[in-house]
Amino acid sequence: MEVEACEKLLTTLKGEPITVKLVRLFVEENADLERKNRHCSLQRTDAEKKLQELKLEYQELEMQIATMENSKVGLNDQERTIDPETQTLRANIERLSVERQDLAVKVQTLATHNDELVEANIQLKKDNKEIKDIVDQIRLRLARDTKMLLQYEDSDEIRRALIRLFRWTLG
Repeated sequence: MEVEACEKLLTTLKGEPITVKLVRLFVEENADLERKNRHCSLQRTDAEKKLQELKLEYQELEMQIATMENSKVGLNDQERTIDPETQTLRANIERLSVERQDLAVKVQTLATHNDELVEANIQLKKDNKEIKDIVDQIRLRLARDTKMLLQYEDSDEIRRALIRLFRWTLG
């Protein structure tokens, strides 16, 4: 019985290529939005993980820098006797300072990227809701038009096909 209903629905839809095209467009757009939403969510999750990793690394570097700066005070006293070590430590401090600046820029970039991903995700959710609203409007219009058609006295087969179509649109 379901096979016959499907065949009759396909026959009916063949007579309405615009409706078929519209339904296909909605399905494709919904699938595309879902894929983009998933992709943005994955990117956001990756960016958040990377941000956490960079924050930890940044904190470790901060601690290392603080430790080295504390050591620097003691090294200034011994600078005359341990000049090669002092130069090495200064080079390390300078390198860590540059790395710290680079990491700060990376953290800022990741935070901005994360904000953009959040905004894109919000927009995708809004778009999905708008598409759902449009589909609901189409269903309502189809239900009203079907009801109007069923009021005409005509062939019982047409009435049954319209009822099946109406039920199909309601999910």
